[in-house]
Amino acid sequence: MPLLNSVINWLNVKRIYQIDLYSKYPHDIQKEVFFELIRKAADTEWGRKYNYEQIGSIEEYQRRVPIQTYEDIRPWVDRLRAGEKEILWPGEVRWFAKSSGTTSDKSKYIPVTTEALEDCHFRGGKDVLALYVRNYPNTNLIWGKSLTLGGSTQLNNYSNKSYYGDLSAILIENIPFWTQFIRTPSSEIALIEEFEEKIEKIIETSVNENVVGMAGVPSWYLVLLKRVLERTGKKNILEVWPNLELFIHGGINFQPYREQYKELIPSADMHYMETYNASEGFFAIQDNPSTQDMLLMLDLGIFYEFIPMSEWGSENPKVLTLQDVEVDENYAMVISTNGGLWRYLIGDTVKFTSKYPYKLKITGRTKHFINAFGEEVIVDNADQALKAACEHTGAIIHEYTAGPVFMGMNNKGAHEWIIEFDKDPSSLEKFTYCLDNALKMLNSDYEAKRHKDITLELPHVVSAPSGTFYEWMKARGKVGGQNKIPRLSNDRHYLDQLHKIITK
Repeated sequence: MPLLNSVINWLNVKRIYQIDLYSKYPHDIQKEVFFELIRKAADTEWGRKYNYEQIGSIEEYQRRVPIQTYEDIRPWVDRLRAGEKEILWPGEVRWFAKSSGTTSDKSKYIPVTTEALEDCHFRGGKDVLALYVRNYPNTNLIWGKSLTLGGSTQLNNYSNKSYYGDLSAILIENIPFWTQFIRTPSSEIALIEEFEEKIEKIIETSVNENVVGMAGVPSWYLVLLKRVLERTGKKNILEVWPNLELFIHGGINFQPYREQYKELIPSADMHYMETYNASEGFFAIQDNPSTQDMLLMLDLGIFYEFIPMSEWGSENPKVLTLQDVEVDENYAMVISTNGGLWRYLIGDTVKFTSKYPYKLKITGRTKHFINAFGEEVIVDNADQALKAACEHTGAIIHEYTAGPVFMGMNNKGAHEWIIEFDKDPSSLEKFTYCLDNALKMLNSDYEAKRHKDITLELPHVVSAPSGTFYEWMKARGKVGGQNKIPRLSNDRHYLDQLHKIITK
């Protein structure tokens, strides 16, 4: 085993060396990626429209090509789905990742080209393992199987020209055949569309396997792991899979789930590794287990730009390249990719925690916030404040969402938080005060609006019965896969839906 691990480390040396260059030559790497993208797309319809052949600088590219939303590129994507070629990227695009996003019920179909699969998504996955092995050279990961919880949407045929489904389904469909020997369950089970049926089949076929790793969205894995314990009668997951050592997670903030995982997997040798990947691309990896920030991956076929959130909503917002960003500022991320997305506004907001190398954390969504009263509360504020409230009251949160209580003739404004606890706080009143105080410390705009209760009064915290959020997501057809609980909203749409479930 030590010999085999040494061989794997040796094979990783070249890639680790390339990643280490991120700290020395980040801007050179990004320029190389940029010009390669422009060169490859020059003869596409999009490239001809914006005269890519004549683009000689990043500044010229920014002048010519406007920022794009999904609504802007949807007509182009529809043509690709119908089988047209040479539109946004050379050749034919056969795969489309279906995504509802986190702020809308409307489906998006993100093009997934061969280059995006091979040079971005799959290469990003290999980089995760390379970095993990560097951090834990004596790992036993290669001696067991990785548990796969595929998406909730199967691959579906569209006009006999293309296929769409969850990104996870597309990846499972395209991974090399030999990976069947190092993962469980089979592709057929992983791609079952009905989430509850899939859970049962996974348990039937995987509880007796040597599972050493897992990868996916923390909230849906919790459903699976708790069901495993129900079916097996075991006290914790290590009694089922004693060699489990790694959970590669992404899609949502892991912090609200951390304590639950510690209870389910009580081992100091269990490691958690965050990734930032989406239908649009593979962006960042937690390369250091001692910190929660992630290393921005600079050479996976993605060119990055950033809009300061202080400029958000203005007619001509400033758009920065990597070399101009500052630490601890909130940015909306813009990407140009080998999937044929050009200056595409992905909808996520990030903050850089360091430069050289560039590391970041996800702070929320451009449309996923509460600003009904000018308080500008983002998801990162909410997660940190809830963590503080839990620490002071002994609570463990399963799920939550929050939105405004609008002012009326007889009431002031407020924020309402619907929270499903795995472990109730010692006092809900104390939890509410701790949450409020933490938000004041984290967000000066919120603090100003809360001053003497003039604009906002104390938050309204509702403790939801167990299973509320699962029932809600199921009713919306959003169980499993890459579906995420909407955390913050600027209206009461989600809150009102949840209240109907709570009170029925």
